[in-house]
Amino acid sequence: MTERQTAHIPGPMLAQIDQPHILRELPIEKLPQVAEELRQYIIDIISVHGGHFAASLGVVELTVALHYMYNTPKDQIVWDVGHQAYGHKILTGRRDVFHSNRKYQGISGFPKRSESEFDTFGVGHASTSISAALGMAKARDISGTDQKVVAIIGDGSLTGGLAFEGLNNAGTAKSDLLVILNDNRMSIDPNVGALNEYLAEITAGKGWNTLRDEVWDLLEKMKGKGGGTMQRFIGRIENGMKAALTPGGLFEALGFRYFGPVDGHDVVQLAKILDDLKDLKGPILLHCMTVKGKGFAPAEQDQLKWHAQSSPFDKLTGESLVKPDPGKRKIPNWQDIFGDAILELAQENPKIVGITAAMPSGTGLSKMMKQMPNRAFDVGIAEMHAVVEAAGMATQGLKPFVAIYSSFLQRAYDGIIHDVALQDLPVVFCMDRAGLVGADGATHHGVLDIPFLRCVQNLVVAAPMEAQDLRNLMYSASIYEKGPYAIRYPRGGTPADQRAPFEEIPLGTGRKVANGTDLAILSYGAIGQSVHKVRLLLQEAGVEAAHYDLRFVKPLDAPLLEEVFSTYDTVVTIEDGVVQGGAGSAVLEWMCDHGYKADVLRLGLPDTFVEHGTQDELYAEVGLDPKGIATQTLNFLRQTQTMSA
Repeated sequence: MTERQTAHIPGPMLAQIDQPHILRELPIEKLPQVAEELRQYIIDIISVHGGHFAASLGVVELTVALHYMYNTPKDQIVWDVGHQAYGHKILTGRRDVFHSNRKYQGISGFPKRSESEFDTFGVGHASTSISAALGMAKARDISGTDQKVVAIIGDGSLTGGLAFEGLNNAGTAKSDLLVILNDNRMSIDPNVGALNEYLAEITAGKGWNTLRDEVWDLLEKMKGKGGGTMQRFIGRIENGMKAALTPGGLFEALGFRYFGPVDGHDVVQLAKILDDLKDLKGPILLHCMTVKGKGFAPAEQDQLKWHAQSSPFDKLTGESLVKPDPGKRKIPNWQDIFGDAILELAQENPKIVGITAAMPSGTGLSKMMKQMPNRAFDVGIAEMHAVVEAAGMATQGLKPFVAIYSSFLQRAYDGIIHDVALQDLPVVFCMDRAGLVGADGATHHGVLDIPFLRCVQNLVVAAPMEAQDLRNLMYSASIYEKGPYAIRYPRGGTPADQRAPFEEIPLGTGRKVANGTDLAILSYGAIGQSVHKVRLLLQEAGVEAAHYDLRFVKPLDAPLLEEVFSTYDTVVTIEDGVVQGGAGSAVLEWMCDHGYKADVLRLGLPDTFVEHGTQDELYAEVGLDPKGIATQTLNFLRQTQTMSA
């Protein structure tokens, strides 16, 4: 057995825990050993197979304490996002398959209801846990059952407005509910905002803790000596002191009883605190201080880098085990192309500003933020706020570029319509991670933006096929003043040169990429890079296909479509989004509206949620790899020829 294989063997105590009820049979003094073995097992597996990393290391003790003190799965534990849920998965029957985490046909990287009864709520986007947990608590109250409900939310997720909506309602609903604030001062990138500064300030020093404890000791002594009037008077003083002297003032004002901060890495103490809180009534907030990446020194020192790892690394030093190939040409990522382009554009145009929602490194905006900190902004996990703030900037003559992942922009849809498009404001939406993103799975695939944006009035909707197209579309959007402009592009690399000078792409113009005589392929976006291979496969079958790159799905290129439908009886549309209402639908609508007839095959993603795997695996699964596209095209040709015979 090799060293890499032995890394999959859990420690002796963790090896016995197939379900949480086995954990609960242990004496409490054994919990530190369980936590240590659980942390090491996560490190062992991720060092070989990759995955999200630092967040789950930070909540190992909390995870153990929760499953020790609560009767899961009857008691409902709701995790926010899911980056923190690896330990939870290992303790709830998935230890021996955890190596398949985020792999094709393996377990999901996030809590998922269809995967386990212990995964009470499916998550992938932030700030949902409190609202979901409150819904469960209200359902329990209505049904008259007695299960406990706990929500675990990171301080990064508290920057999302939905979290405050949940807190606000939970504080007035008075249902029994425990919210645990996992305070590590990080989401993916470092947290931003007033709440983050508030939490940091009140938990950094010991002064408030010392004063609170002294006041409480005094009040406790006085309670024992006074009568009923004094008790009520002291109670009012106590409530006032709690609001003034503890970090719970904010949460108590929202109707929660606040406890903490507590050490989130003392598993025995955590278990005792959870036991004490279990039977308290009403909404309660427990504030836990944790360290993201706890127990793995490289992750503690560079939490951003170690948020997730995709390649094997040395579990002792953190050094990558994948040696770079000096002869291999580095392919730039789409977000790097965006990051370079917006910086160049902003240097030329002082009106350009950049905005992202907690993803400066993921979107590529971090470079502009470093060089132009007064013109590039991270607003935290608050996509709707990012969009409406951009709208406000646009009313004052600025040109905002809002960089948000396609799947996250779903959370800001009303702002796109009501606050941007309705007012014809020149906001530019740059949507990274369009199409199938890979291992993050269904929660992160950016496959809905084509139809949900195409129907919005006054909005230009475009997609580059290659890197230079992205640069040129960004430049074109920067000088477009008639309304909003949306540009989508995928995750991963693109081989084309990303350094050519900017050129304007006239609004609503596509291009002919290759000639052909038998049929026309109309692609939308980066998936068009696959069409060259598709054409070669078709040529082997004796079919010559022309290739057109739409570039715009709104407005469509009318002269280009007139050429297509005047020349070809068979047309294939290809897009990396859901086929319903997408680019192919737009082409069909245009054809019908303008009196043309043709056999049209629309290829895109099916009416099902696609799970996780590599991008290549997933595109092959849905038939959008070159072989799948060619096969479907040939089958369609045979079908239409048979019908016309």
